[in-house]
Amino acid sequence: MNSFGQLFRLTTFGESHGAGIGGIIDGCPAGLSIDVEFVQSELDRRKPGQSKITTQRNETDTVQFFSGIFEGKTTGTPIGFFVKNKDQHSNDYNDLKDIFRPSHADYTYIQKYGVRDHRGGGRSSARETIARVVGGAIAKQLLVQLNITVQAYVQSVGTIELDKPYTELDLSKTESNIVRCPDAETAEKMIARIEDAGRDHDTVGGTISCVIKGVPAGWGAPVFNKLHADLGFAMLGINAVKGFEYGSGFEGTKLSGSEHNDIFVTENGVVKTVTNHSGGIQGGISNGQDIYMKVAFKPIATLLKEQKTIDAELNETTINPKGRHDPCVLPRAVPIVESMAALVLADHYLLSKTSRL
Repeated sequence: MNSFGQLFRLTTFGESHGAGIGGIIDGCPAGLSIDVEFVQSELDRRKPGQSKITTQRNETDTVQFFSGIFEGKTTGTPIGFFVKNKDQHSNDYNDLKDIFRPSHADYTYIQKYGVRDHRGGGRSSARETIARVVGGAIAKQLLVQLNITVQAYVQSVGTIELDKPYTELDLSKTESNIVRCPDAETAEKMIARIEDAGRDHDTVGGTISCVIKGVPAGWGAPVFNKLHADLGFAMLGINAVKGFEYGSGFEGTKLSGSEHNDIFVTENGVVKTVTNHSGGIQGGISNGQDIYMKVAFKPIATLLKEQKTIDAELNETTINPKGRHDPCVLPRAVPIVESMAALVLADHYLLSKTSRL
């Protein structure tokens, strides 16, 4: 599958070291004003080389739209776009052509297709997420008309964790530092941890939290299109993601039912809950409260140090990869998490208008 969504649908194409990455957005309503500069600013948050703790691959990641937008507004027809690759160092991967890198998609791709693009992982590269960020930026511009906001931030790096609920944070400070953590003191510790990993030619993982505000009650479905299930599907489809939880998540299992239940109240005629352990979703359907979730990212599998592995002939060998790689994916993954959440919400907005089944 190279397409995501039912009514608001994104199809992506391209490889890490090919001509570029592109996509088609289908189902976006006509008449939506599109701020191309905002789309580019979202790509700038994801692009490589933006700070000392990210890969130094030098890409501008400039988006070009070639259909579906006329005089600054969507026409209701497919929105086509493309981002060129300009700084490929494909020769860095020549030594890996017939070798299965540990914890990469090399072996599994061969088993599925019988062939693989060894240059940077080809289609399995996280560079494919460029298209998701473009799609998410369009989805965000649809959602903002509905007063819905999507904001993610780095919650932890390795064992360093921002141990505060999002309700106690000023999320406007997320972009104030290169690790995208809204707490300055914790951010400094996270940056130092990532720099340590880079100096050791190693990598480090962590978690990203995402907060969605303004979703009205009634989005989602009670069976196979549960809103939280679609959000989980979206997040688990991001490169390097190993876990997803929403609301109280795994910590909620430590509470009793009487502690965990969210009591309904009314405030000026508006239904609310006293607590929000449900994470804004009950029975697969939004209840009007904030939706919040956490996404776990593994340490990136590409290490710039020698490792044992096997080759295509099943011979034991070692690798010592070259190239330019992130010591930690988290800072650049923040806009990707937001984009996938926005795509899900845009889809559920359209679904909510077409059926109550």
